[in-house]
Amino acid sequence: MSTAPADVQKTVTDFLTSIEKLPEGFGTDTPLYADGAELDSLETAELSATLEDVHGSDPYSIGEMPQTLGEILAFYAGA
Repeated sequence: MSTAPADVQKTVTDFLTSIEKLPEGFGTDTPLYADGAELDSLETAELSATLEDVHGSDPYSIGEMPQTLGEILAFYAGA
């Protein structure tokens, strides 16, 4: 279970692609919700579960609500 930034970014990008919500120019500062990927609550729960399955933990499970890919990457950098 790698938590290297490139691996985590690939997990998020693959997830967004699979639900057809990968915004053009998606990067570390792109919002995951409004004005960005526009994830709803169910998709957010699915992203949380995907991160947990692939990387062994996720920021949502500790009560954080990351707003961008950058915040997700920062969670794994601090883990």
